[in-house]
Amino acid sequence: MKTDTKQIVVLGVSFVVGLIAFAMTYMYLAAERDRLDTERAKDRAGMQLTKVVVANRDMPSGITLGAKDVAVKSVPKSGLSGDPVLPDEYEKILGRKLRFPLSAEQPILWNYVDMPNRPRNGLSPIITKGSRAISISVGGVSAVSGLVQPDDYVDVLGTFSLPSATLGETETVTMTILENVTVLAVGPRLATSAPSLHGDATGYGTVTLEVSPAEAELLVFAGYMKGKLTLSLRNPTDLGTIDKLETVDFKQLRDKIPEYRAKRILRQRTR
Repeated sequence: MKTDTKQIVVLGVSFVVGLIAFAMTYMYLAAERDRLDTERAKDRAGMQLTKVVVANRDMPSGITLGAKDVAVKSVPKSGLSGDPVLPDEYEKILGRKLRFPLSAEQPILWNYVDMPNRPRNGLSPIITKGSRAISISVGGVSAVSGLVQPDDYVDVLGTFSLPSATLGETETVTMTILENVTVLAVGPRLATSAPSLHGDATGYGTVTLEVSPAEAELLVFAGYMKGKLTLSLRNPTDLGTIDKLETVDFKQLRDKIPEYRAKRILRQRTR
């Protein structure tokens, strides 16, 4: 009887050990399968092809490019570096001198070609001459709940803790820093992109504004003062400025609320 019990125990232990070994083997094989799938996915992504303009033959530097010197070829995206000339742009490099020697089928990059007036994409071409583009961090309420769009006009308000002339310590003040500022981009979306009819409060954390060099310095300094910048959205037909805007502090808030309320009631009655 004891022998039978012992055999049952041995069989049970062997069965459990076998299950554990099977489970570990299964887990190992599953992990290996996932690893191989990941590597295959990376390989497939690296083999995605894109069409670019390439050299049709070996060419020395200084040669003037002609139509017979270039061709279009599909190459892996992962193998591209720099800014290649795309098929719909190849005519722009014809008649231009090659700055570096190229081998046959080597992709032609824009900086390989002597292009003093090279066409540019992105943000820089839409900045007005004499102005600068600068991005400020905003989000949620400070960006009008994400409803600010490229080509909108905004005022920039700042709230700071500044030394007080009367209290001897610091006080919190809010002031309008800039008026009637053009929005060039929200997040990565430029004014040249398709407009959106619906705001997205979580879609971007920065807004890029077009300002003068002096105003750019002002915004950078305001940002480093650890203040909070807030955008006030304007009607596109209301581009005027106010000669004198008051700085709001606690005293101003207390004293001016009745006056502002009375003015608002008067405006509503006269509409």
